Amino acid sequence: MARQRPVVRLLRTNAFRLAALYLALFATSVSALLAFIYFSTADFVEKQTEATLDAEITGLREQYQQRGIEGLKKIIIDRSIGERRSDEPLYLLADGNHQPIVGNLTLWPAGEALKPGWISFPVEVRHHNGATELHQALAETIELPDDGDHLLVGRDISNANLFRTRILETLAWASVLTLMLGVLGGLFMTRNMLRRVDAVNRTSERIIHGDMSQRVPLTGSGDEFDQLATNLNAMLDQIERLMAGMRQVTDNIAHDLRTPLARLRARLEVTLLEKPDAQRYGEALRQTIAEADTLLGTFNALLSIAEAEAGSRREALAVVRLDEIARSVSELYEPVADEKGVTLVALIDDGVLVRGDRHLLSQAIANLLDNALKYTPAGSVSLTVRAEGELARVEVADTGPGVPPEQREAVFDRFVRLEGSRSTPGNGLGLSLVRGVARMHGGAVRLEENRPGAASPGLRVILTLPLTEPVASLPAPVPEPAALGI
Repeated sequence: MARQRPVVRLLRTNAFRLAALYLALFATSVSALLAFIYFSTADFVEKQTEATLDAEITGLREQYQQRGIEGLKKIIIDRSIGERRSDEPLYLLADGNHQPIVGNLTLWPAGEALKPGWISFPVEVRHHNGATELHQALAETIELPDDGDHLLVGRDISNANLFRTRILETLAWASVLTLMLGVLGGLFMTRNMLRRVDAVNRTSERIIHGDMSQRVPLTGSGDEFDQLATNLNAMLDQIERLMAGMRQVTDNIAHDLRTPLARLRARLEVTLLEKPDAQRYGEALRQTIAEADTLLGTFNALLSIAEAEAGSRREALAVVRLDEIARSVSELYEPVADEKGVTLVALIDDGVLVRGDRHLLSQAIANLLDNALKYTPAGSVSLTVRAEGELARVEVADTGPGVPPEQREAVFDRFVRLEGSRSTPGNGLGLSLVRGVARMHGGAVRLEENRPGAASPGLRVILTLPLTEPVASLPAPVPEPAALGI
């Protein structure tokens, strides 16, 4: 019973059903073609025999008209001399009562009438060894007008019948062979397709059981199964990267939230253990609120990134002036730059219009400036906004230590911070939000060195967004102070 399961499974597959359907169509077409060949050949042989007999009897009729009955008898006698063979014509001249006069037939045959003037009848053929056998003959008959006699001219059609039988057998065997080859071919193709599908199923089962390193094998043929396997493998690679990123995010969240929560709890505990003091209680509450704000800022940043990457606010996009948004954010960060002793330069062209979310765009530019000022101990930070072709280009460049090339892609992941001590204020979500905003608006973001070859090469962050056509009126820009500190 176990041996039948693969066969039953094979027969139940859609691939086998499809192969069976094509086999049925092919077999029907081949059968129709072979039937046409058979009937065409049989009809040709039959018509050729009838044409030969018709020509023969026409010639004898002409001889009868020219030489009379005696001349016709002499011709028939001459053509009937000797032992008759199966391939020789049959002749018989009979009187009005169908009694034989001359010919190589001893009796007027009582055969089957096929059509007027044509009969089919059995004829006895004697072989050289004395054996006799019955063959089938076809004959045409006419009545001579002057004497009332009857003339019969026929031929042994056993060879023609044998030829048709051989053709029929050959075509039948060809049909059987075609059917067998079609079945075998269908089984082979179905088994091959099933083998490829089984490879995908086996890989899926191993992945379901936890082995995320499994990939669908490729045959190298480049067919649709290989294309499917390539796409599935790419999807699995992406899933594995997302899961690894999720684990990293979880670890980083645990690390980043544990410290402020521990500080918050310790502060409250110490405050309760000490002597009651209204001033100390007020300071403890202020510090607790600051820690809570830091935690809420982290969660708000995560929610903003999720909204940007999901595109949940894409329907609410409107035409906004990116230059005005950038100027507002730049003005908000000028005091921060002055406090650090860093020069903040804004080079912003007028009339740069994009279709986007004002809050998210302001938050993205604020994050870029915040990162640049945070990692630039001295020097300058520049904000550039201009239109280039069909794109709006936002650049934030600094003179800080920069980001190594091998880590420029990783810094866009959540909670990724290049310094291992994680002592610098922030939560590692700023550039993640920038990338999410860029993707939501159909743009892109990339990192480059600001001053190649310098001791502090600095960093240049380039955010590009699609430009849009101007509209009649645009709302006035509103500063976004909530964008600070992400």
